[in-house]
Amino acid sequence: MEDKTMKGLNDLCDKTEVSVVDTSKKMRIGIIGCGWIADAHMNSYLRQPDVEIVAGADLIPGKAKAFMEKHGVTDAKTDYASHKEMIEDKSLCLDAVSICTYNRQHAQPAIDALNAGINVLLEKPFTVTLDEAVEVVKAEKKSGKVLSIGFQPRMDANMKKIKEIVESGVLGKIYYIQTGGGRRRGIPTPFGTSFIEDETAGIGALGDIGCYSLDMVLNALGYPKPLTVSGYVSNFFGTDPNYSGYRKDKAAEYASKFGVDDFGAGFIRLEGGIILDFRIAWAMNLDTPGDTIIMGTKGSLRIPSTECWNGTTGGPMKIYHEVAGSQVETEIPLIKMKDELFDLKIRTFLDACKNGTAAPVPSSQILYNQAIIDGISKSAALGHEIEVEIPEI
Repeated sequence: MEDKTMKGLNDLCDKTEVSVVDTSKKMRIGIIGCGWIADAHMNSYLRQPDVEIVAGADLIPGKAKAFMEKHGVTDAKTDYASHKEMIEDKSLCLDAVSICTYNRQHAQPAIDALNAGINVLLEKPFTVTLDEAVEVVKAEKKSGKVLSIGFQPRMDANMKKIKEIVESGVLGKIYYIQTGGGRRRGIPTPFGTSFIEDETAGIGALGDIGCYSLDMVLNALGYPKPLTVSGYVSNFFGTDPNYSGYRKDKAAEYASKFGVDDFGAGFIRLEGGIILDFRIAWAMNLDTPGDTIIMGTKGSLRIPSTECWNGTTGGPMKIYHEVAGSQVETEIPLIKMKDELFDLKIRTFLDACKNGTAAPVPSSQILYNQAIIDGISKSAALGHEIEVEIPEI
């Protein structure tokens, strides 16, 4: 009987909704930036039955053409000197673009595409600065098109469960959150220096994986507005030519070019009297900076950390609460996902474009995420707490 019950529970956990995709109209997609993250976009698009990849653009001559050939897309146009030239090519009849450029090149292509009436899937981080994010949102609102930010962890059923737990009220009033994560040795240099140079990346661990861990808790809370930030950043590991995570033949070069953060932390006051204690690392002499904890007046939720922050939980979550005067713990079993999160990111974006519905990861929320990252960087540079100022758009 017990085995049958557990099987039934597992069946429920594994159950996913099957949606029917209308293939009568192909979505015409262009890709801006043809580096390694574009591979994930392309692979996912090619698995969608209602997509046609029609164009690609990259700053490096010949890169877009080689990218398309690698993926077997032989009829896409790639002879563009810039993303703007591709966007302005009316013969493409673009429905949407994926923007997969360096961080510092996120904002302008997004603005140009939206101004041209094209839907946009923008890879994370949203932008480098809050000012850039504000300009992108202005273009989005003016265009009336879909702008979704590439936060595929949102699609994880376990992330959705965190939000359900908070919204259920079982934790009571939330007053303190501890979150973050990181890697013991994980500065991302397998693909060169685009992630670590200031002129291309602009921000490091804060924008690469920090944005995800912020989203995990902020989304669960309904994205309360950040009010103040006291921030700290460092790059002790990235600038060290003896850092063991570098290739030995490239260590000196990488260390000399490292111009972003490899560790960031912040103490953030949110609307509603909530305190957010955050830290994130690409490299550290520690296995983890700690589990995520959401503390409430009726109960608290512990979300186990992962060895390398990957957008989900490191094990079953646990609620600490009282039942009839007794202190108890309730374990929340992990939910198995059958679908790839990246495919869900692409699919939900396409559905929003086709159906005229809201973006699956709306910019109005990620604007607050970006404001915190921007605030940490500014506060760290100034050496004191700052107020977060987000203009009305």
